[in-house]
Amino acid sequence: QVRFVESGGGLVQPGGSLRLSCAVSGNLFGLTAMAWYRQTPGNERELVAQLGTDGSTNYADSVKGRFTISLNNAKNAVTLQMNSLNPKDTAVYYCNSIPGHAWGQGTQVTVSS
Repeated sequence: QVRFVESGGGLVQPGGSLRLSCAVSGNLFGLTAMAWYRQTPGNERELVAQLGTDGSTNYADSVKGRFTISLNNAKNAVTLQMNSLNPKDTAVYYCNSIPGHAWGQGTQVTVSS
């Protein structure tokens, strides 16, 4: 069964950094594209970053140059390094495969002074 467990969120000041991790269980790690999404109350989930099986990456314009998606093969995890955070990055962050499976619980990121 495919399962995603996100961690690493928290409260950070504007300009700060966080590193999110998504533990992936199930027989798909490394076999399919992976992505990070985020959602704020009342809004739909939006794609933040995606990583193809060929190593190609794609980022939302709002995070380009600040966020980096990568694989941690040793831990069967997908990471999202987030730098230069600003209050607009506040959201619950989720990971999923492409095509997707059931969503995990997400991890809350709050950027505030």
